[in-house]
Amino acid sequence: MGRYVIRRLLQMVPVFIGSTFLIFFMVYALGDPVAALFGDKAPDPATAARIRQELYLDEPLWKQYGHYMGQILSGNFGTAFNGQKVTELMADAFPVTLRLTLVAILFEIVFGITLGVLSGLRRGRSIDTSVLLLTLIVVSIPTFVSGYVLQYLFGVKWGIVSPSVSPEAPFDELLLPGIVLALTSLAYVTRLSRTSIAENSRADYIRTAVAKGLPRRRVVTRHLLRNSLIPVVTFIGTDIGALMGGAIVTERIFNIHGVGFQLYQGILRQNSPTVVGFVTILVIVFLVANLLVDLLYAVLDPRIRYA
Repeated sequence: MGRYVIRRLLQMVPVFIGSTFLIFFMVYALGDPVAALFGDKAPDPATAARIRQELYLDEPLWKQYGHYMGQILSGNFGTAFNGQKVTELMADAFPVTLRLTLVAILFEIVFGITLGVLSGLRRGRSIDTSVLLLTLIVVSIPTFVSGYVLQYLFGVKWGIVSPSVSPEAPFDELLLPGIVLALTSLAYVTRLSRTSIAENSRADYIRTAVAKGLPRRRVVTRHLLRNSLIPVVTFIGTDIGALMGGAIVTERIFNIHGVGFQLYQGILRQNSPTVVGFVTILVIVFLVANLLVDLLYAVLDPRIRYA
């Protein structure tokens, strides 16, 4: 296991370098950060040249990237155009989005897997048809539509929850945004769980467990569910980063100042240090989540061993 972890960590290095270079190239090479800094006003040539020199923008792109990576390794993600350090923006935004993502993931796991197991064990029956129809409807509705509808019903019309989230973003105020963020992924988790349960329920080891006289509950939880969760765990692991980076719509609807909000503001104002810094952290989240998912395989399926 230790060798496998070390090997995976070494494999993550070129992936991290390649992905961050691509992000850096798209943001800095395809745009002019200095022009974006001044907005509609044309900067003075001497001032623009000085700023480019201070930001290393007068160097070749590979040198700019090398300087940026050196800053990252020292914990410096640069300064946003408003003068605030990007690390300070991260310190405010990431805890909020992490709480929101945690709420969404919990909804995915609890309701998605439960509905998937019930549907898979009763394949072809009315509950299976109802779950499949419900998940199809959920997938077909865009997030901004479901978000505004649920915000209006629960927040404005019925007054059950606050229609917007306070700056502190406590867990109780993040329940509704978490549901909105998790809806589409919850539908996919339900379908994956349903398909995996339905397929594995006909496997030989399940027939053997039933023939041995094991209780149905133990057959489902100990044998069927553990092996069926492998594709679900894969999806949820990769979905963590997707939820954090894709929370732009949800955070805009509920006025949540998290990662999605900062990315939206950075893209809107062409704030290159903010965009590159936040996306770099999201790349790390993706890589770590995938590593944890691979290690969790051995826990779910005893037949999987890493050398």
